[in-house]
Amino acid sequence: MSSSPDSGVKVIVTGKDGHGHATVPAGLLAPMRFQLKQVLVPVDFSEPSRKSIQYAVVFAQQFGARLTLLHVVEPLSYPPDFAVVPLLPPDAEDARIRELTHQLQQLAEKLGPGIETQPVVTSGRPWQGITDYAAANNTDLIIISTHGYTGIKHVLLGSVAEKIVRHAPCPVLVVRAEEHDFV
Repeated sequence: MSSSPDSGVKVIVTGKDGHGHATVPAGLLAPMRFQLKQVLVPVDFSEPSRKSIQYAVVFAQQFGARLTLLHVVEPLSYPPDFAVVPLLPPDAEDARIRELTHQLQQLAEKLGPGIETQPVVTSGRPWQGITDYAAANNTDLIIISTHGYTGIKHVLLGSVAEKIVRHAPCPVLVVRAEEHDFV
């Protein structure tokens, strides 16, 4: 079913006797209960995050929502006992952000026409950067993937998706890497 009367999805309505029918925009038969205007997809360029983009495209098309692809860059840091800190050029961080923004723009272009897409790169801790961005930009839905780590790998790496679910200012759809798809 479609969410808006002009989305192109039609429903065929028949009479009680089964004869005669009319084609009606689906949005007119089922009024919207909620509206998505801003959908946020955190992207780390992995296969699972590409899968979450596939889900987000369907939501963006169905609701006519704007799709933001967000990558949060963790600042370079060195352990305190690291004796020699490699010197980086002063513009290394800026160059890194420009390159990641270019990669996101290329990814956005592959989504096809008709989807308003905004690539954004910010710096910080990933889960906090994502939730802060969502709060500051009136995000209606975050669609994030999980890598499916378990055991010690999950404990050591933490779970960005888990932290986002706990701290997000809006609903979060978590797309698992190895599960049944509905898109």
